[in-house]
Amino acid sequence: MPASIFTGAISFGLVSVPITVLSATENHSVRFRQIHTADRGLVRNRYWCEEEDREVTFGEIGRGYELPDGRVIPVTDEELRALPLTTARAIELIAFIPASAVDPLRIGPGYYLQPQGTVATKPYLVLRHALERSSRVAVARYAWHGRERLGLLRVRGDVIALHGLLWPDEIRDPAAVVPPPVQLDEDEIDEAMTLIEAMTRDDLTGPEFTDHYTEALHAVVDAKQEDRQPPEAPEPTARPGQLVDLMAALQESVGKARAARGETDVPEVPAKPAKKAPSRRASSRNAGRAGGRPGTPAR
Repeated sequence: MPASIFTGAISFGLVSVPITVLSATENHSVRFRQIHTADRGLVRNRYWCEEEDREVTFGEIGRGYELPDGRVIPVTDEELRALPLTTARAIELIAFIPASAVDPLRIGPGYYLQPQGTVATKPYLVLRHALERSSRVAVARYAWHGRERLGLLRVRGDVIALHGLLWPDEIRDPAAVVPPPVQLDEDEIDEAMTLIEAMTRDDLTGPEFTDHYTEALHAVVDAKQEDRQPPEAPEPTARPGQLVDLMAALQESVGKARAARGETDVPEVPAKPAKKAPSRRASSRNAGRAGGRPGTPAR
């Protein structure tokens, strides 16, 4: 189990639930070190004091707030811990809302909340069951890492999970990236919906959801460690520089998606249909509008 990140309590009305916050995620990315390419020596960062013009150790470093005039006000860890905030050591629940009301752009990394001791178990489970039965998530306020934050509490399995939430003013206005209006074809939209249906899955398990980049990077590192030739990159699939026939591309994509799901009855991609000639009834209406008798050419 990962180390504790934060120890405090969930404040739920007049109920207080002592909890420990644990990271719910793991980072499996390959981490590189900076090296001197000439001799492969490790390159290290140094902490330099501008006032004394010398290197300082990590233990000599503290925090300071720089004023507009350049002066620096030191702030100690003890002063930060003693901030006059009700959320300094508590996750205060302030509202309950439907999960669909939360903009996914505002949701941050996840953590597990673990009850501290047998006394905290009962109120913890009461809150978990209440969230589950109400189909709601809780919005919380808490102070971490030098600032007050919003959080989202939700049920995951048998535990309560906490996600950080960005403040509303931290989300940029998307108006600048709205595409210009174009003429849309309803048939193309329908075909896109067919593609969505063909690519719909019940969960996120399977080879499609594997980190192939990390696997390939490990293969390269292993080959170099064993003095072998690194594996060659596969030939990229040729893609046209410009999408000419959107409908044909959608239809082909639907066929490939269905084949990938193992559907044996995969229809062939039909050729783009030619424009239909106008019917006799339409021709008659057009002729009538032009001043001629129905069924006869206009003069």
